[in-house]
Order: sequence, then structure tokens, then C-alpha cells
Amino acid sequence: MANIISDETIEYVGILAKLELSSEEKEVAKKDLADMLNYIDKLSELDTTGVEPMSHVFSAGNVMREDVVTNGDGSEDTLSNAPSRKDDTFIVPKTVEG
Repeated sequence: MANIISDETIEYVGILAKLELSSEEKEVAKKDLADMLNYIDKLSELDTTGVEPMSHVFSAGNVMREDVVTNGDGSEDTLSNAPSRKDDTFIVPKTVEG
């Protein structure tokens, strides 16, 4: 099926793309767009019965490991260096007046 791209369509695409095309460039663009649409039409002829839709060419699985603590959080060691602490937090001087 031949797709015919009108001059108006090329003008509109040029406006959307913020392009200023010469007459020759418009003719080349019309041919290129028609070729692309013809190719898409050709692809639609393929029998895809039983073919599952996919989002990637290769299967993508979760590659993240299980979130398991192996060496503890180290919070007690960290807090042991605090000049002052309350429960599990540092106590620091106030830095904002208010």
C-alpha cells in the first residue's frame, strides 16, 4: 500500500520539529516518511499468532540479591564515638537560631 504524504503534513511536521526545510528537503522528507510508513505496513503483514508481547529483546530478570544483613548496621560502634548521645542518636549543638 503506497502512503502518500501531503505537503501540508510535511509543513506540519516541520513546524512541530522547528525545522525550516527547502523545497528539495521537503520532497526528500516526503519520500522518506512514505518509505517508513510502507515498511510499517509491510511489518503488519507478519503472522504474530502466539507471539507474546515483550518490552525487551532479551529476557530481563531481577538481578538484585536478597536484602539480608550480614555484618550488622554498626550503629553502636558509630555512636561510641559521639561526644553526647541520647538513645540511638547523636546530640549536637544547636546550629540554627530560632
